[in-house]
Amino acid sequence: MLSPKWSTSRDSLTLMRKGKKMPGKRDKPGEIVLKLRQVAVLQGQRSSIADAARQTGVKQQTCRRWRKAYGGMGRDELKPVNQPETEDCRRRRAVSHLTLNKMDLTEAARGNH
Repeated sequence: MLSPKWSTSRDSLTLMRKGKKMPGKRDKPGEIVLKLRQVAVLQGQRSSIADAARQTGVKQQTCRRWRKAYGGMGRDELKPVNQPETEDCRRRRAVSHLTLNKMDLTEAARGNH
C-alpha cells in the first residue's frame, strides 16, 4: 500500500489545512506572447480555442484575458508595456520623498516653538 505524498513545507501544510490553493506560477510577458502564438497556430489548424488552450497548458479564460492584454504583440513590443509601471514607481518615489520632507519640516517647526 502506498502512503500519501505530503509536502514538507510548513506553508503548504497550512494552506492545505485551511482548504486554500497554493499560489500559481505567473508567466512572464514573453512566455505569454509565445503561448498566444502557439494557440493561434493551433487555431489555424482548425482546433477550437478550448482545445488549443488545453494543449498549451492554459485555461481558456486565461487565454482570452491574455489575448485582450497582449494580443498581436511581439516580444520587442513588450518593453513599452512595462514602461508605465516604472514611471509610476518613479512618481511614487517622488511623492514619498516630498511627504517625508514635509514631515521633517513640520517636526522642526514644532520644535522651534
